Amino acid sequence: MHIPDLHDWTLTPPDAITLQKSLAAQLIDRSLDVDAVRIVAGVDVSVKPDPITGVPQSQAAITVLNFPALDVIEVVRARIPTPFPYISGLLSFREGAVIIAAARQLTITPDVFIFDGMGRAHPRRLGIAAHIGLWFNAPTIGCGKTLLVGKYTEPALERGAYSLMTHRGEVIGAALRTRDRVKPVYISAGHLMDLDSALALTMRCVTRYRLPEPIRAAHNAAGAFDAS
Repeated sequence: MHIPDLHDWTLTPPDAITLQKSLAAQLIDRSLDVDAVRIVAGVDVSVKPDPITGVPQSQAAITVLNFPALDVIEVVRARIPTPFPYISGLLSFREGAVIIAAARQLTITPDVFIFDGMGRAHPRRLGIAAHIGLWFNAPTIGCGKTLLVGKYTEPALERGAYSLMTHRGEVIGAALRTRDRVKPVYISAGHLMDLDSALALTMRCVTRYRLPEPIRAAHNAAGAFDAS
């Protein structure tokens, strides 16, 4: 997958925040024809200390699945020393470089990427799914396991129910119940994506688990440090 460089990753936290504000203005909100999707990918990163040096290592995994069957057809990984501290709201500067390194190994170009993290449900509307979506120039969705910012009312208890998440008077995503009576996940559009499309595709990627299959597969692949 060809991915041109969009910017340097080696920034101070204040400069990273300034860049986020600038990049957020470049996001495109667009409806997606879910029935036309043929390939969907999951993206996740795990961090683990090197067993010898103790230096934290970040391993990204991108799992590519056919759609709607959801069979894994490609897995790529990349690993680098973790380049940025954990700072809430700046996850993409911790994980972005290693995700790009993994994506450049892809031989199949997905129609949509689903990230373990946020899209526009972010203080500056540029969570990791939105940020890396600009690098990929591809439709992206954020699927967070925990709430980063915003508020919502608890959705109904049945599978597929959702309630909108708001922040500073703006709709930024939705709390989506993927299984009956199970804690919701937090869905937001990234780049080249709107919220309705993100919700529809996410639900069609859910089987019997809380998390959509592309994210589950990426999480397992990213955590398999002996496989890279």
